[in-house]
Amino acid sequence: MNILIALGIPFIGTTLGAAMVFFMKEKIAPKLEKALLGFASGVMIAASVWSLLIPSIDMMEAQGGIAWVPAVVGFLLGIAFLLLLDTLIPHLHLNSDKPEGVHTKISKTLMMLFAITLHNIPEGMAVGVTIAGALAGNAGITITGAFALSLGIAIQNFPEGAIVSMPLKGEGMGKPKAFLCGMASGAVEPVFGFLTILLAAQMTKILPYFLSFAAGAMIYVVVEELIPEAQAGEHTNIGTIGTAIGFALMMVLDVALG
Repeated sequence: MNILIALGIPFIGTTLGAAMVFFMKEKIAPKLEKALLGFASGVMIAASVWSLLIPSIDMMEAQGGIAWVPAVVGFLLGIAFLLLLDTLIPHLHLNSDKPEGVHTKISKTLMMLFAITLHNIPEGMAVGVTIAGALAGNAGITITGAFALSLGIAIQNFPEGAIVSMPLKGEGMGKPKAFLCGMASGAVEPVFGFLTILLAAQMTKILPYFLSFAAGAMIYVVVEELIPEAQAGEHTNIGTIGTAIGFALMMVLDVALG
């Protein structure tokens, strides 16, 4: 039951954020959007370090291996994996008119949904692998720490849910459908989280690689998508401030609860 709750918390955050489409009349103000994107970046960077890379290093040290090897190899593989998905899956980033991925004739709305769904895959993997680490009992990760990561991702998923559903409404989609699409974008998180738990449980010896793999995938999203969008357009420091606040909050959650 605890595992299901931990897997579901980020999805709840996305769903609540997507529900803002029923309460907000206009699109999100540009400065607020930049602050929220920066906040999400900070949360994901801190989670990658404290919840994933450091436990990966500590676990390999406990196994008597070279501590930095799984952190480096897994991290780079995570980057490569998201780069591959980014290259293959047709998607459209927020505030952009140029699609990425393979050429397709699917709608702009669907490509926007694919973009945020692609973004949510590594977050689900991160939650799943920390739960797997807690279940393994030798990764230096507690179930409380897994909940801390899940809560941190849920907090940053709330504004992301709104950032997804509001533009869809702006494209002419009805509020109920925009909400469902925003909610659906977060459904991949518990799915990939559960799949990661199953996979990691079968290969506990390489769990350090799984941890750093999830970190690399999350950092890819931050560098490729979140930070550029938080800094796009008219110059402002609001995105940087949001990043600092998100990083600090996630660091506190992980250290205090982990």
